[in-house]
Amino acid sequence: MSKRENKVNYFKKLNNYLDTYKSIFIVNVDNVSSNQMHQIRFNLRGEAVVLMGKNTMVRCVLKSLIGERPELEKLLNHVRGNIGFVFTNADLKEVREKIVSNRVAAPARAGAVAPCDVIVPGGNTGMEPGKTSFFQALGIPTKIARGTIEIVSDVNLVQTGTKVGTSEAVLLNMLGISPFTYGMAVVQVYDAGSVFTADVLDVEESQLVANLLAAIRDVAAVSLAVGYPTVASVPHSIINGYKNLLAVSVASDYTFPGSEQIKEFIANPEAFAVAAPVAAESSNDAPAASAAAEESEEEDDDMGFGLFD
Repeated sequence: MSKRENKVNYFKKLNNYLDTYKSIFIVNVDNVSSNQMHQIRFNLRGEAVVLMGKNTMVRCVLKSLIGERPELEKLLNHVRGNIGFVFTNADLKEVREKIVSNRVAAPARAGAVAPCDVIVPGGNTGMEPGKTSFFQALGIPTKIARGTIEIVSDVNLVQTGTKVGTSEAVLLNMLGISPFTYGMAVVQVYDAGSVFTADVLDVEESQLVANLLAAIRDVAAVSLAVGYPTVASVPHSIINGYKNLLAVSVASDYTFPGSEQIKEFIANPEAFAVAAPVAAESSNDAPAASAAAEESEEEDDDMGFGLFD
């Protein structure tokens, strides 16, 4: 198949995926082996498809579709670096977990950028004393114990974001330490025309509801403060109006069913003060009466005689 035919087929495939799937994971594939890629494709079978390709070809396809689908321009801005696409219509959280779960340990390579701190643990290395100078060159404190080199304490050999030096890589390999893990990493998520980072998927529904309620409260407060009615403020306005009506009724001779009890309470508070303790006393007497009834029933059961009477 010619190079031109490969491009045409790729254009058709990407265009078809964009029409078929509503969600896209933009993934970084740095240091991902072909075997890992095969395993990830296998795990996603039936739920998602993985598509790789040159960024220039991807941009060309997206630019040709922006006229009909302007939302794809948001996707175009993230087509840079060593990236690929995972298309899906399934649950985003589940697909994300399958994408990032396939990671393998790898030895440190000279010139590689460290994705995390590399700590060399203290303890016996099993190496012969002749290699002490190698540790000293890297500033690692050691001592000789039982004829072997022992690292005195933990050492932060490589910091996150820095390049691994040749000496550091050799030492880590000598110690049998594979400090890094490599696999697909989700860079951005495109869903229904919106682009967002993967950590948005970790937001729980309860948090979304809490944020929505807080926003509604803010809208209601602002609306009430400026006197502008909104759906959020109207219920509060009605309640406040009813409170004002009660206040007017209490301060005047005007009475309506809703204010009768309030006016009666103000006119005769002693009646309500006496009624409350009586109700409480009645409720306290109820357990005693119940106990007495149970005792009476027990006496009826044994006809008033004990077992040994």
